[in-house]
Amino acid sequence: MPFKTPHLMIGVSARIYYPAGPVLDLGGVWTKTLHYLEQSVAHWLLRGGALAVMIPAVDSQSLTTREDFNLRHYAQSLDGLVLQGGNDVAPQSYGEEPLRPEWAGDAVRDRYEIELIRAFVAAGKPVFGICRGHQLINVAFGGTLLQDIATQRPGGTLHVNRGHYERNQHRVEIVPGTRLASLYPARPRATINSIHHQAIKDVASAFEVEARCPDDGIVEAIRWRGPTFVAGVQWHPEFHPPGDPAIFDDTPLLEDFLRTARTVREAESAR
Repeated sequence: MPFKTPHLMIGVSARIYYPAGPVLDLGGVWTKTLHYLEQSVAHWLLRGGALAVMIPAVDSQSLTTREDFNLRHYAQSLDGLVLQGGNDVAPQSYGEEPLRPEWAGDAVRDRYEIELIRAFVAAGKPVFGICRGHQLINVAFGGTLLQDIATQRPGGTLHVNRGHYERNQHRVEIVPGTRLASLYPARPRATINSIHHQAIKDVASAFEVEARCPDDGIVEAIRWRGPTFVAGVQWHPEFHPPGDPAIFDDTPLLEDFLRTARTVREAESAR
């Protein structure tokens, strides 16, 4: 999709790196908490003709205080929101305790991204979640997660393979009659990448499932039935090689999100 004037400005939630101790011999910046935008996500949006703007989080350790900073300012200024993948969602964010210490997740990022979702929804701007983002959207609207698929749904499809990372793949089936199905009228089934050990357990009541893994029923795509665009996919569209006919083509998915963002912007300009 070519760039259009005015350019769409899409906010992207920050991935957060926390320095582990001891920090080996790396020193310098690796001793600091980092907020970052993954290059592949920025390039995915660029490929659709939009500019990516990372939205930083603010916590008790930040030089900027919450009194000085309001995420609604970003929602008012930007045209849409993409939630990146990353660390696990904290079980406390959906009313549970971690079954294992390593599944404790990132509650700080959860709070920040849930506030972001609410700000963009209130502003009428589209929200799209990738992997963790898809899971967090479900949690933000009252759903729950499987803390670990292999433990809580044993015998299913291998949804994460650390040695293969984005090359780990499985089948997906699109639910007929959904908006996602309308974007892919000739392709009810496809192959997607899979890099997650958590997944949606209870779907938030205001959402419909748009795709599942046919082998174990894991939810792979959801969409809000509310008045604005809020949707997520469990896979990583930014990792799909363009032009590979064997892999799901995420171009219509991206175009639909950006088309909605431009429609909202043009409606606001016409007021």
